[in-house]
Amino acid sequence: MNCVIISKQDIGDFLHTVTSVKELQELNPYIIIGCGGGGEKFANFEGIKAVGFVDNDKQKQGRSFCGSDVSSDLLSLLKNTDVKSVAIMLPIGAEGTALMYAVQAISAGKNVVSSFRSLSLTGNSSLLKLAKDKNVVLKEITPRLDIIEKIFGVGTEKCCEILPKISYKPKASIVFVGGTSQECGKRTTTRLLGKEAMKRGINIGIISTDEMGLEEPTDMNFRAGSLSVMDISSAILQAIKTVEEKKSPEIIFIEGQASLTEIGNSHPRGLSASILFGAAPDATIVCHRPNHPYRHPRGIDHEIKAIEAIEPTKVVGLSVNLLNVDENENFDDFSVYNLPVADMRNGGAKILLDSILDYLNSKDN
Repeated sequence: MNCVIISKQDIGDFLHTVTSVKELQELNPYIIIGCGGGGEKFANFEGIKAVGFVDNDKQKQGRSFCGSDVSSDLLSLLKNTDVKSVAIMLPIGAEGTALMYAVQAISAGKNVVSSFRSLSLTGNSSLLKLAKDKNVVLKEITPRLDIIEKIFGVGTEKCCEILPKISYKPKASIVFVGGTSQECGKRTTTRLLGKEAMKRGINIGIISTDEMGLEEPTDMNFRAGSLSVMDISSAILQAIKTVEEKKSPEIIFIEGQASLTEIGNSHPRGLSASILFGAAPDATIVCHRPNHPYRHPRGIDHEIKAIEAIEPTKVVGLSVNLLNVDENENFDDFSVYNLPVADMRNGGAKILLDSILDYLNSKDN
């Protein structure tokens, strides 16, 4: 077996990180692979000349995109245009297709510009060797993690967005369990709602978005916070799809994380929003822990407004965690919200599930 060895000098000669649009202008004209957001952004760079587009999507082929017709065949465009370079602007998940087009372009003696979303070239020794043999240049539009490292003093080695984007419409009704803060009862509420539904003979699924979601009847648990925010919605949709394929549930309960509105800790708020985006719930329960000892929720009203503003869902009940409530406080304090209020540790699952089912039935009718 022969090993391909590429030195740092070789990489420097044939692979360049794009830092300005001027570098791209010097490689005009282009054929652009990918007629989506990335392809459109690249075509709209100042001074970029595109002589053709290629996309595998048959619905896009033959149509006009950014002033040119979309083709299905890169090789024919390479022969019939004065193209100098090929820009590969495909999404994450299309790495195999990107690699095929890169090999075709380099083999034809054309320069290649790639986005890290399409195909990271840095560690691809075979492509670098081919580029050297064909005396062409590879340029990569990277996530510019060097900038993050420069301003923070630390950074990740590579982009952590890795999941393909998926589109999926659930057959089951989706119930999201959000909250006004971290550690306010979302996991417990989700699990107990699932148990109550099962007692009533309802076929349900439960997806926990935390590594601690180990208790039955949870069907699947993973730590959404370990993912790129860009990947979380895809992970939620794929989790829904997987649970549906396994057990065809009538309702899927999805545990949220953190809060959209909590004060003083903005980091997980994007996480909360991404889970909500992926869930796209039919109905929502909001959890709240009064007098939280170490979190600072803005409050129930803020969370309800934020949730219903982000997604076309309806908050249909409140799960109140009484752990830090003194004897002078009671559920009457929450009557202002005109929603069913329940303590999950004292039979509250019945109250909230009734509210969920009433709302879902009203939607169907």
